[in-house]
Amino acid sequence: MSMVRTVLGDVDPQILGRVDYHEHLFQISPLLPGDDLDDEPASTAEAGRLRDSGFRAMVDATPIGLGRHPAAVARIAAATGLRVVATTGVHRDAHYGPAHWLHELSAADLADLLIRDVLTGMPVADRPGADLAAGPDGEPVRAGVLKAGIDYWAISPSERRVLEAVAAAHAATGAPVMVHLEHGSAAIEVLGVLGELGVPADAVALAHIDRNPDPGLHAELAQAGAYLGYDGVARTKSWPDSVVLDCLLAAAELGAADRILLGGDVARRTRYVAYGGLPGLAYLGDRFVPRLRRAGGAELVDRVLVANPARWLTRREARAW
Repeated sequence: MSMVRTVLGDVDPQILGRVDYHEHLFQISPLLPGDDLDDEPASTAEAGRLRDSGFRAMVDATPIGLGRHPAAVARIAAATGLRVVATTGVHRDAHYGPAHWLHELSAADLADLLIRDVLTGMPVADRPGADLAAGPDGEPVRAGVLKAGIDYWAISPSERRVLEAVAAAHAATGAPVMVHLEHGSAAIEVLGVLGELGVPADAVALAHIDRNPDPGLHAELAQAGAYLGYDGVARTKSWPDSVVLDCLLAAAELGAADRILLGGDVARRTRYVAYGGLPGLAYLGDRFVPRLRRAGGAELVDRVLVANPARWLTRREARAW
């Protein structure tokens, strides 16, 4: 049966409702000093604000080694009623120090780690030998998305190793794939690498593609089958929301409507209301989605928030690897 793997168990994709495809309930990175997301009550409150803004599900996109907290994410899902899909994988190199233990793993060893996270369960802490995390019902907390990351117009040998591991884990588990694109760069190149490794484009979400707001390129990527991760709203230091909105509408008009995903990727304590910051996770639902509805109509909103993420998050048939 087609299903989506959430932290509280597998669910029918048809019941997900509106999905925020990219947020972080917990995150600690040396690239973001002073912006740690590490307080369970505050993250629970912020998740509640996301729910109250109209979302019924979300992807927690924090991968291995960046402060993810599977048991707490499961508790937040139970407390708020949000269906939360957790992530396993490895971010781009810049998020990890040169001595991080992840660098010691071969592509095959890393693949085994990712497969365990999806099929068996994630550990209570990201360190070798840690026990499995358990949710409120005592069941293991499993990941439902595989993640990799690359730098700006560059794929380092280490990042290539992660792509190889993600591809192997996708073959073994059928879990969907998310790739962090720095400033939206190298999308075609990443799809090429993953394709050579056996990952079809329609299993892949290209995160931050709207930070390269080129609707023509986005239409080409959608035609290839890839999902387009739009998550750059509320970044007025870089661009107004109108840039994201106009690009999304233009890409949809060019044929990409069935491949667009929408998220906030707020990802900092100074931007979470429950941590004392602004604008918070509710910004997407309260401020941006109404503009999208007015400009693009209810049908486009339903595609972007309901139909497309449900299709992307549905696990594929596992293959030999």
